[in-house]
Amino acid sequence: MSRYRIALIGAGGVVNNHLEAIAAYADRLELAAVADRDLARAEAVCSQTGGARAYADAYAMLEVERPDLVHILTPPATHLPLILAALETGAWVWCEKPLCRSLAEFDRIAAAEARTGRYVSTVFQWRFGSAVEHLRSLMAQGLLGRPLVGVCHTLWHRTADYYAVEWRSRYATAVGGPTATLGIHLMDLFLWLWGEWQEVQAVAATLDRAIEVEDISMALVRFEHGALGSIVNSALSPRQESYLRLDYQQATVEVQALYRYTNANWRLTPLPSVEEALTPAWRAIPCDRMGSHEAQLGALLDAMERNERPPVSGLEARRILEFIASLYKSAFTGQPVQRGSIAPGDPFYASMKGAPYDD
Repeated sequence: MSRYRIALIGAGGVVNNHLEAIAAYADRLELAAVADRDLARAEAVCSQTGGARAYADAYAMLEVERPDLVHILTPPATHLPLILAALETGAWVWCEKPLCRSLAEFDRIAAAEARTGRYVSTVFQWRFGSAVEHLRSLMAQGLLGRPLVGVCHTLWHRTADYYAVEWRSRYATAVGGPTATLGIHLMDLFLWLWGEWQEVQAVAATLDRAIEVEDISMALVRFEHGALGSIVNSALSPRQESYLRLDYQQATVEVQALYRYTNANWRLTPLPSVEEALTPAWRAIPCDRMGSHEAQLGALLDAMERNERPPVSGLEARRILEFIASLYKSAFTGQPVQRGSIAPGDPFYASMKGAPYDD
């Protein structure tokens, strides 16, 4: 089994999630370097790890260290140039969401992957819990019947102080409000579980925060197989909750959590006519694995070992970006948007706000 050298770019609020994940694979990983514009912050992370070198310049770090895998934990507007630089120095990349600011930027990443032979994966840890894996297995076996109605609500609360961190309040630096930065996790899981979407109709508004981006969005989505879903992404909800409800022909499956889930956060409610068959099948989850950075990192390392495209990359990573761009386009124009309709030349191909970013 190979041992890989890792570098972190960004030592802010999410770094502990990545450090915990790296520590879980100490036999496969060596944290070689940490880069942050605030050198003291990078040094503080290095002091916890023993042996990692701190840099204030991420690009210099890439040239000197030549890591095998780079974790990018910086604000969204910085992702594209850092991803391209990491690929060009021979690294694979694991980047926090949103991966980039537009479909145009994503297509530049895809071209760089093809040129370098390296891959870029997005952090979507909710896909990797045991309950989701088990749900997908029951779906594949046809035990739940067809998907019919979905409810996908990310109801979080972010204060004025949160948005006082200037990059979070602007489309150019944050990509969007809770649609692109908070609800993206649950929406990605919803779309991944239920397959290709066909059409989205949406509204968005800035109701209670002094910011350029939205603080609330709502959408109706139609899937190719005919199912319908409702989506709410909020930064204004005092009682916080992440709630996904999936109504199939034979049962309702729900998860209620906030940032992470275990098996206990999930429940199945079958129709009485199939309860005897479905309840034991649902309870037969073979393990209790949290949907975490650790779980996704393990899958990424396995893909590196096989030199194959990792989970949540390529078209799997593009799906959620296209959906968000389409949601914003519908909200800004007041019209439904079809999947695949945003192409080069469309203003929402280059920007989530449908106009050039002000950077």
